[in-house]
Amino acid sequence: MIPVIPKKYLGQHFLNDESVAERIVHSISTNPKNILEIGPGMGILTKYLIQIENIDFRAIEIDTESIVYLQQKYPKLQTVSGDFLKLNLSDYYKNDVVIIGNFPFNISSQILFKVLENKYIVTELVGMFQKEVAERIASKPGKKMYSILSVLLQAFYDIEYLFTVDEHLFTPPPQVKSGVIRMIRNPEKSLRCDEVLFKSVVKTAFNQRRKTLRNSLKSFSFRDEFNESSIFSKRPEQLAVEEFEEICAAVVNNNNNK
Repeated sequence: MIPVIPKKYLGQHFLNDESVAERIVHSISTNPKNILEIGPGMGILTKYLIQIENIDFRAIEIDTESIVYLQQKYPKLQTVSGDFLKLNLSDYYKNDVVIIGNFPFNISSQILFKVLENKYIVTELVGMFQKEVAERIASKPGKKMYSILSVLLQAFYDIEYLFTVDEHLFTPPPQVKSGVIRMIRNPEKSLRCDEVLFKSVVKTAFNQRRKTLRNSLKSFSFRDEFNESSIFSKRPEQLAVEEFEEICAAVVNNNNNK
């Protein structure tokens, strides 16, 4: 079979190490009913995913050349032709889908926000990202890499950095190392405050991350007693998800008592 030519405009870097591919697939820790692979390329992960029994397995691919290749190599594979970022997941799944893939670096953050939008459908994600992005997602409070994305995702997912993948294991080799993470949906069904407010507080705080919260969150109103809380002497990277929820609840409490 004629191999697929990696396309720069799609951010394609094809993994060519079988042991890494197998390790990624075996990192799925739940027993899913459904698995969706994003951007299978030449199918190095697909080869192992298609062997999993008693699941509904599909692969979504935007590259028509890859789709033709995969259909020839795996005739029984269910392929979805299109852009994952434009896919309405609820058209295919009602719940319990695991997402997996070697994700293009140029849209990796968009993929994560899409997963977050579908958090009640996506129960687990195992994926390969640019190493710095993977570390940021999994970073804990108090670390320099802890960010907006860390907080928003960790509000709903337990995230673990699994392992690093070197550049030379891809065709063509990317300029940076890759990192594989696993995200598993946590038991939290909802936040202690409105999600829109939560995102606003987190983004406002991190947009001025060098300032203490007392200074960065001046645009929000709090009751006098909460203004004295020690939480306001911290910077955003020092706060756990629960503390951001506490701040949001305080904003709501103040508004309700006006």
